[in-house]
Amino acid sequence: MAACFTLASAVFRTALPGVLRLHSRTPGATGTTAGIRLFCVGAPEQKKAGIIESTEEYKFVERLIPPSRVPTPPKHAGPTPSGWIPPADSPPPLPYMIRRSRMHNIPVYTDLTHGNRKMTLVRKVEGDIWALEKDVKEYLMAVTGKDLPTQVNEVTMTLTVKGHFDKELKEWLATKGF
Repeated sequence: MAACFTLASAVFRTALPGVLRLHSRTPGATGTTAGIRLFCVGAPEQKKAGIIESTEEYKFVERLIPPSRVPTPPKHAGPTPSGWIPPADSPPPLPYMIRRSRMHNIPVYTDLTHGNRKMTLVRKVEGDIWALEKDVKEYLMAVTGKDLPTQVNEVTMTLTVKGHFDKELKEWLATKGF
């Protein structure tokens, strides 16, 4: 092993001045560099140490790895103390479906853009998003008494409503069974 380092250092010491001289004499070679590849061939009788895999201590590592998915919540008869409402056992017979988020919440979010522009987003819509927009407009007309502007994005399957109506829409969607 010591012979490899001695050989490599001797090669490096003799090659380095030549590389520097070549680099300084080459016109336009300011950004180029020359590399030296060093290698060492060990004695054939030396064997590499094998890898030993220990499975008995993996239980200590397993508890540090986060779970790959969120477990399904236990069955509840009504709202939990935190206010979470479980979805209905069967989806409602509507032309659209709203899937729960990864954490089993109703995917209705508020957004504040340009400093004061309040928006409410309904995400994870499947099916007829235009029927959902019609139903949301009717519901918010009954709640607020105004015809609120909405925007449908068919590519991302989101519905945007002008104003913060996340609590109202979450309650309304929970009563529908989503």
